[in-house]
Amino acid sequence: MKAPAHTTGTPFAALPLDARLLANIAATGFTNCTPIQEQALPLLLAGKDVAGQAQTGTGKTATFLLALFDNLLRHPPLPGRTATRPRALILAPTRELAIQIHRDAELLGEGLGFRIGLAYGGVDYEKQRTQLEAGVDVLMGTPGRLIDYEKQGVFDLSSVQVMVLDEADRMFDLGFIKDIRYLMRRMPAPAQRLSMLFSATLAQRVLELAYEHMNEPERVSIEPDKVTVDLVRQVIYHTATDEKVPLLLGLLQPLELARSMVFVNTKAEAERVWGYLEGNGIPAGLMTGDVHQRKREKLLDRFRMGELAALVATDVAARGLHIDGVTHVFNYDLPQDAEDYVHRIGRTARAGAAGEAISFGCERYVYSLPDIEKYIGQKLPVEPVLHDKLVKPKSRVRLAAEDRVTPRPGNGRSGGGGGSRRAPAGRGAPRRVR
Repeated sequence: MKAPAHTTGTPFAALPLDARLLANIAATGFTNCTPIQEQALPLLLAGKDVAGQAQTGTGKTATFLLALFDNLLRHPPLPGRTATRPRALILAPTRELAIQIHRDAELLGEGLGFRIGLAYGGVDYEKQRTQLEAGVDVLMGTPGRLIDYEKQGVFDLSSVQVMVLDEADRMFDLGFIKDIRYLMRRMPAPAQRLSMLFSATLAQRVLELAYEHMNEPERVSIEPDKVTVDLVRQVIYHTATDEKVPLLLGLLQPLELARSMVFVNTKAEAERVWGYLEGNGIPAGLMTGDVHQRKREKLLDRFRMGELAALVATDVAARGLHIDGVTHVFNYDLPQDAEDYVHRIGRTARAGAAGEAISFGCERYVYSLPDIEKYIGQKLPVEPVLHDKLVKPKSRVRLAAEDRVTPRPGNGRSGGGGGSRRAPAGRGAPRRVR
């Protein structure tokens, strides 16, 4: 966990946090609060529910983890609580975000004596089940896998003292709201627990959820002075659809020390773009719901370590990723939602570093450009598509069959719900196709 660049004048030591937590904060490099921490933590430490609006990278994960651990340290378990009744539940929309929260929880919760459990679809079904059957204090994961275990009686939620719902807006986008309500109805009443909800936007649908399942939550909204980061250089190329792969190759190949994320709107197109990068000498990873979870985790680690030059991803797969050192973001497809544009380019220029956001305005997706420019309050500078920037692509490679998963029937959500199974094994290495 890296200390955010944008902090306030309020030190964590000024807050009534448990001394053990303050020691863990100091060990991770934090000294002062970010704006969301400065506003939300005093309320949460006073026992008030919070519905917070904050973008990824503003310190919201540390906010709810600190409040959660402090609450559990200061309050005993509910009477009659057994090992298979978690004291806290954290819900996340995607596997990658759940894994990231788990990593941060292990850092901030080190030495506190809490057993932390993680449950998400795609891998380790029996391993996760065994861990939960042994008992955990803090349970986090994605809705589908959690409901699967809950219905089997692996755990129950009747002793939950703290509940966190992260990225509530994405929960709606992925169709998880019925699942969220199912889980919340199995917890103690809102007045008997501390509840936190965080979302990039506090739209009406999110607020309705908050008021239905929380105890008169206080609203905390952190609006940046500018929607997009000043340190991100943004440009757009107005290009034909059939020029997008040649232009991407022409822009990526000269970037020897760069670490780039390439956002694509559909899984099929993301796989195609990844195949062209791999086939043209650019080591790349692929992050979509069709890639097996173990493979995705290994690719993320390789990308973090600098072994991969690019990561091709859909919005669902990349939601909540915290990766330092991303130098370039490519909107290979312009997003159809202006807020997703801001989320995407926020992957770069983190921790005070500079970054570039390069968008392609093709005939299929350019219609969303006016909404994006209105949302960010500026026109995107236009770069000409020069002939020398277009590289004729060589053949591409295809995703190996054993790296692909087939969703369970009826579960079309790629964000990380229930389990999934391997497709029949194919060849062991990617295969070139024309």
